[in-house]
Formats: sequence, structure tokens, C-alpha cells
Amino acid sequence: MEKQIMRAVELTDFGAPEVLRLGERPLPVAGAQELLIQVSASGVNRPDVLQRKGHYAPPPGASDLPGLEVAGVIVSGDDEAMRLAGLRVGDRVCALLAGGGYAEYCVAPVAQCLPIPAGLSEVEASALPETFFTVWSNVFDRGALQAGETLLVQGGSSGIGVTAIQLAKARGATVIVTAGSDAKCADCLKLGADHAINYRTQDFAAEVQRITEGRGVDVILDMVAGGYVAREVQSLAEDGRLVIIAVQGGIKAEFDAGLVLRRRLLVTGSTLRPRPVAFKAAIAQALRREVWPLIEAGGIRPVIHSTFAAADADKAHALMESSQHTGKIVLTW
Repeated sequence: MEKQIMRAVELTDFGAPEVLRLGERPLPVAGAQELLIQVSASGVNRPDVLQRKGHYAPPPGASDLPGLEVAGVIVSGDDEAMRLAGLRVGDRVCALLAGGGYAEYCVAPVAQCLPIPAGLSEVEASALPETFFTVWSNVFDRGALQAGETLLVQGGSSGIGVTAIQLAKARGATVIVTAGSDAKCADCLKLGADHAINYRTQDFAAEVQRITEGRGVDVILDMVAGGYVAREVQSLAEDGRLVIIAVQGGIKAEFDAGLVLRRRLLVTGSTLRPRPVAFKAAIAQALRREVWPLIEAGGIRPVIHSTFAAADADKAHALMESSQHTGKIVLTW
């Protein structure tokens, strides 16, 4: 390959979106069990915002560049690992990364790469890995959501939220969401949510009790934590599961432990980025088996709100922080 230098979105400091600048970096080199992707599109996620602010350092050994998901074309890599994965140079793939996605090229573990579902563009595919890996791991593995159960999604219009709505509905669950405006609630209902609660004008705990006729929900996917946890514990049915995946509302919470005992509740949580490749590989295999056919059949689609040229990454982050979007934000190269 002739090109040994690539463009990349770098952090010039920690702080406001303006610290993101387009610069140049040496082309990364794929090692054992890895491949090199020429990136067409990079998904933008809230962890990228946290990293930009200095609150979410990359795991040891990961690129210091932001970016947890990409889509593009395989340029080179570990031939044997690719063969075993059914991939080869020239294939269109999307990949989950521990960092380095805001660049023209990136290295990814072969096991965290998936073929782009038939019918999807690179922009659409770049919006899949971070949210689909996260939702599958937390709602279906950790939260054990089953057909016939009810899921409450806090933040239904987020990238995570729109994915959770579609996956849960496709697998036979009833879905209740919260969102911050009537327009966003309407967006969630169009995506398949059964009920949408405007958390700015309604008490979600009271609404859950009304909707479920006092039974409560089986699983809650929570990105807020803080003061929400007490009301979430109250909103769970017997044997219910609360899964916390972010702490936008703060890290401290007080709740009724007696309810946890009496209703046999599970309060749990996880972060995906620092988990080992083998853990993420298992999720990738489950997605390819259980979810990719649904995407290719048109039953589930990534929801893209906006795309920005990579040079405008600061504008993409400003939009993310404004929360004036439904679905995903993507950078293009």
C-alpha cells in the first residue's frame, strides 16, 4: 500500500468539542488475529464525548484516538484468522473497537468484525456495532429478556434506545420507553415501542405502574443511574432485572433494599469497552446468528439522524451533547 500516513480526528486537549482536530497519523499495522480496515464511516457515541472530556481513558494498549465503531473495507490482516472467520481482503465489514475509529484506517480484532448486512450502506453499518453489541450483551445476556416480558428503556431515542426497541420487539417483548420530548416519544412509537413516556412532563415510575396495572416491568435498561435507581427498583416486577450501562445522572443512588429482597430483584450493570476480545467475540457470533438475518430481512434497521464529514467532528459532538437527535450520528471519510 502506497499510503503510509492517514487523516485522523485527534484530541488536542480535554474539553469542549473544539478540542477535536483533523490531523495526520502513521498508518496502523494489523498484528496477530487482527485486520486493517479502510474506514468509510465512524459511529459517534457518548463514550467518545466522555473521552474527549478526559473522563473515559482508553484501555491499556488501545489507540488514543476516539471511536468505538467503524465500517469499511478490509485492506490486510492475519490471513489464517480471516479465513477461519470467513473474511478476506476486499470484504465490507463493520467492527467494534476499543478506540481508534475516528481515522481513515484502523486496526480491529478479526473476532470483533462482522460482514456488513446485505442492503446496508457503510454509513448505516457504522452505526451497528457499539449499540448492537451493548444491547445484546445487557438486555438479552445480562438482563435475560424473554419473549412475553416487558422492557423499560430509559432514553428510547438514543442510539442505544432505538436499537433496544427494535431488538426487543423483534424477539417478542413489550417495550416501554422514556424520552425527553413528545416528538421523541412519537419517534420511539414509530420504531415499534408500545408505550412512550415524556420524562420531562410525566413520572415514569407512576406511568409504569399505570401501564402494567401495578405489575411492573421485567427488565430496565438504564443509562442514567443516580436518582433514577430508587424509582426503577420500585418499577420492577417480581424477579425483575435492572441493568445499568451508564451513569449520566450520577454514580450514587439510594433505593429500597427491602424491595430487592421481597421481589427477588437483580441490580446489575456492565461496561463493554474494557472487556476482553473473547467476550466481545461471543457477542459478535450471537449477533451474526440471531440479529444479522433480521437486518437483512428488513425487520431491523439502524436509525441514522445525521452524518458529518470527519473534519466536522466537533459539530457531531456538539449535536450529541445537545440531545436533539433520535438515533445515531456518523462521521464520514
